[in-house]
Amino acid sequence: MRALVTGASSGIGRDIARELSKRGYDLVIVARSTEKLDELKSTLQGNVEIIGMDLASEENCKKLHERANDIDILVNNAGFGEFGKFIETDMEKELAMIKTNITALHILTKLYLKDMTEKNSGRILNVASIAGFMPGPLMATYYASKAYVVRLSEAIREELNKQKSKVKISLLCPGPVKTNFNNVANVKFEINSLTSEYVAKYAVNKMLKNKFYIVPGNMIKLAKAFSKITPTVILSKFAYHMQKRKTKG
Repeated sequence: MRALVTGASSGIGRDIARELSKRGYDLVIVARSTEKLDELKSTLQGNVEIIGMDLASEENCKKLHERANDIDILVNNAGFGEFGKFIETDMEKELAMIKTNITALHILTKLYLKDMTEKNSGRILNVASIAGFMPGPLMATYYASKAYVVRLSEAIREELNKQKSKVKISLLCPGPVKTNFNNVANVKFEINSLTSEYVAKYAVNKMLKNKFYIVPGNMIKLAKAFSKITPTVILSKFAYHMQKRKTKG
């Protein structure tokens, strides 16, 4: 069995790769930093292929599929965020975010899903966020990108169910996690964050049990429920207040 993990150089992606390795999966690990991938490989069991690649490039996503085309589990984890007022944040960074968080995930999901559907087996784990269930003032582009991941995955799940397919898709929606994401996004969290090790183990366990919504942590489960019953205008005000507290001093 072979799993492909994007964004595997640190955080949730790194620790999901470790969890899958413990369970006997051979791995294809992908990130821009081959140095960090080499470090990760030294901690893994079984066969591990390293691919240094920037998935913000559409062509790279297609090349990845051509190079690693026999995959049983796809983990779409690559992504990053940016904090600040929409009119002030760097547009080039946001466009790269959209390409990584949305376009790359879209391409890889489509290409590998076609392969899995033909075999009638396989799993896809799309890493979204609790952010995908609400508007996100001060992190508008990031929240919107994760909303795309949520809605795309929900739609694919229904299509697979209607086809009575044995292919499974899961959606990981964590809240704050202690990873390098915070440094890239230029934020800090006032509330307690889960460790990436905990989130990864939780995610892999639930995915292998065919769970669709994977929401680690009781507070984040409550936040997801809160988002369902709360008007958007109130959610926006709440989100703005929470985001404002993230400002790095």
